[in-house]
Amino acid sequence: MKSGHADLPLHYGRVPEWLARRMSLLGGAIVESIVIEYGRDVLLQKLSDPFWFQSLGCVLGMDWHSSGITTSVMGALKRSVNKKSANLGIYICGGRGKQSLQTPAELLSIANKTGLDGNLLVHNSRLSAKVDNTAIQDGFQLYLHSFIVSKEGNWAVVQQGMNTNERMARRYHWHSPSIKSFVEEPHTFIYGQNQGKILNLTDKAAAPTRSGILELTSENPDKIMREVRKLIMPEHHDVRAEDVNLKRLGSVLALAHENPVQNMESLLLLEGVGPRTIQSLTLVSEIIHGTSSRFSDPARFSFAHGGKDGHPFPVPITIYDESIQILDKAVQKARLGDHDKSEALKNLSKVAAQLEKDFQPNNRFDDVVQKERDNSWKYEGRTVMGKAKKPKGNNGQLELF
Repeated sequence: MKSGHADLPLHYGRVPEWLARRMSLLGGAIVESIVIEYGRDVLLQKLSDPFWFQSLGCVLGMDWHSSGITTSVMGALKRSVNKKSANLGIYICGGRGKQSLQTPAELLSIANKTGLDGNLLVHNSRLSAKVDNTAIQDGFQLYLHSFIVSKEGNWAVVQQGMNTNERMARRYHWHSPSIKSFVEEPHTFIYGQNQGKILNLTDKAAAPTRSGILELTSENPDKIMREVRKLIMPEHHDVRAEDVNLKRLGSVLALAHENPVQNMESLLLLEGVGPRTIQSLTLVSEIIHGTSSRFSDPARFSFAHGGKDGHPFPVPITIYDESIQILDKAVQKARLGDHDKSEALKNLSKVAAQLEKDFQPNNRFDDVVQKERDNSWKYEGRTVMGKAKKPKGNNGQLELF
């Protein structure tokens, strides 16, 4: 089924190498953790959720709301995941611009290695792009197409188009755990906000898409609207209080800077890790273990590792590297059957959710952001503009909620 779409302000620019390298390492460890803990199908399901995907990009240090999350996250995952595809059973094809044109050849190569039906995979890849770029003429021209496939043949698609006149990008998510043919799946939906007439493809190869559109017209509109999950990000670049669930954020910060985790035996495995790292790891843990209801405010996840443009604060390099190291060790041990460290990380998200039930924030959101920025120099904070500097008169104390 078509899983939804996200509307994002269109941003240009490149991710600096110091961040791209870390995004690849942490993103790869997150993917491997999900596959080990929950399996490949759950990973594909998460990638097809626009809210989860946006939250993942925030945890990895990208601008919390911009179109750059899509290209940067998929590029980072492709670099790291494909190195381990033989063991993970997950393959990422395509990408931005000319890379998207390589998708058919990459899928056929994967098919030769795995025994999958390469022609069917290429068919599904091309058809998903046709639907979002041609069957749905909503003013967004596709420029990125990423096709993620498991060794079982299940797949997800993340693709993005741009509307230069409106300075907006639209990301489309697809998820098809068992699809064999679009013709054989009459419940395949194409939906979103009404942008005027939808033009059916006239190309003979697009007959399955035409069938899907015709099926859509016969469905009850109320049923279709219940299926819609769309994420529309605001134009403002800074992270504001209204973008974040303060109750959830507050419970994470309380977990990091108070002592409830010290009494949990499994979390003692994380002894020696400072409170700021616990804050990041808690949000990383939610990305791996959290249910879909936990991702309604993706901006909250930018409090894990900041953002490359300094919103809500500079990327704390020291903390980022600790997150990578800890998660990587947990993954290595889990591969060998030792799940103690991964259980400890899982419990971080559980404790945060428990604290949230009775937590009452005092809404000093701007104070929290300012304190993070004031302390950024301690953690080698960095943005595309350079390294964070120690503010004059700063005592280095972080008071939270």
